[in-house]
Amino acid sequence: PFTSLQLFDDENYVSASELKSKIVKASVNYNRVQNNKLQLKVAISPVSINNALENLTKELPGWDFGGTVKKADEKWNKELGRIKISADEKTMRVFYTAMYHSMIAPSLFNDANNEYRGTDKKVYSNPGFQNYTTFSLWDTYRAWHPLTTIIHPEKINDYVKTFLAIYKQQGKLPVWHLHGNETNTMVGYHAVPVIVDAYLKGFRDYDVNLAYEAVKQSAMQQTLGLNYVQKLQHIPADSTSESVAMALEYAIDDWGIAQMAKALGKTEDYNYFMNRSKLYELYFSNAVGFMRGKLADGSWRTPFNPFVSIHRKDDFVEGNAWQYTWLVPHDVEGLIKLFGSEKKFIGKFDSLFIAEGSLGEEKSNDITGLIGQYAHGNEPSHHVTYMYSIVGQPWKTANLIRKIDNDFYTDKTDGLCGNEDVGQMSAWYIFSAMGFYPMNPMNGAYVFGSPLINSAIITLAGNKTFTVKAANNSVANKYIQKVTLNGKPYSKSFITHKEITKGGSLVFYMGNKPSKFGTQKADRPVSNKMY
Repeated sequence: PFTSLQLFDDENYVSASELKSKIVKASVNYNRVQNNKLQLKVAISPVSINNALENLTKELPGWDFGGTVKKADEKWNKELGRIKISADEKTMRVFYTAMYHSMIAPSLFNDANNEYRGTDKKVYSNPGFQNYTTFSLWDTYRAWHPLTTIIHPEKINDYVKTFLAIYKQQGKLPVWHLHGNETNTMVGYHAVPVIVDAYLKGFRDYDVNLAYEAVKQSAMQQTLGLNYVQKLQHIPADSTSESVAMALEYAIDDWGIAQMAKALGKTEDYNYFMNRSKLYELYFSNAVGFMRGKLADGSWRTPFNPFVSIHRKDDFVEGNAWQYTWLVPHDVEGLIKLFGSEKKFIGKFDSLFIAEGSLGEEKSNDITGLIGQYAHGNEPSHHVTYMYSIVGQPWKTANLIRKIDNDFYTDKTDGLCGNEDVGQMSAWYIFSAMGFYPMNPMNGAYVFGSPLINSAIITLAGNKTFTVKAANNSVANKYIQKVTLNGKPYSKSFITHKEITKGGSLVFYMGNKPSKFGTQKADRPVSNKMY
């Protein structure tokens, strides 16, 4: 027990036992501390002081520090063990650091008695689900959420229920939700692909009609250029900044709404949102071969420099035209047609990884992890290397995966090339280390790359496992020569979510030279197809 307590409002002493202010300081004073050790427990609650105390007594009742550490280690080892890998020492360290990073958030946001404070600041009791917060959706919809459907399927329905509770409380789905508050950070409505992916993968323990209402409402808001999108028009660059980034992200989300509408038998909505998912085409300039801003009168914004990114002041968000031109993971086939042919597409795509130019004096700090103008340090690029499989050149993906692994993920203290962004940077690594990645985060396909591990055992729901092996894997042997699935020859350069979650064994046979594996048209993934 302490002998006295002093409270300060900033620097001013206050003679009281309780204080509410923006800058509160406390001095807790002791005459002596036994054995020169002081133990301290802290509890918090978004609801009340009483709930904080109840959280403390229910969740950490004793003073056994060593026992508490042991229990924490046991919990973490259980979670990290959802994927058990065999690899070299450096890969082991990076992989399990990535697994740890991927589980820091979302945060559980209800008290021990299940009460939580909603976005509307009201207290909700016994909601019937675990309430979560800290959703960096602009980042995490790309790979983190698909990863969670594999390794943490027991949480998916609660995530969707949390989203729907937020929808009812604030009138729209979360954009970037932080500790019960809406920050409205970044562009798009990326709770949509998370809900759509969950629904299409069979997670249905929530009000499906409300879920569809919410995803459709996201697309029909009258903010941030959506009034133009709703008329199937381009967002004028002279009406709002970040217009191209907004439109491209909207198109991805709208493709997802279309797929959910189709599954629910809503044909009219399906046709409408499929048309909206094609609006990325309006921003492609044949003259320069890039996505770029278009003014209200239909002319292109000039001058145009594909290298320059002026943070939050131009047509993009944390990127430039080089990076955003490829932000069409839901319709790579349509993007190829815009270039005129597969050959022209490949020529321009190859140049992405060697192009050099000035990013401008006010460049975005998020353009990091550069290979030419490919920027691995920010999320819009994360699917890009896997696009080579669409055009039958998977060996180029393999080369890039190994370079990214070697240059941008290390076991040093600064081992990431960009912002972790609440697990997305690490989710990319976890998938890629196992040899596959959700290029389109909603179509149920995972495109092959170049596995970094020797083997991985993924624990699935229902006491099933999915094993991945990379035979003859090494620094030199980075190219897939052939694949077997459950002991049978497998020719496709991708695998589906359904195949993984059934359980089984996938074996990559690796070699030091590119092969013809996955190059035939019938064996390539189709980005705009549901699997």
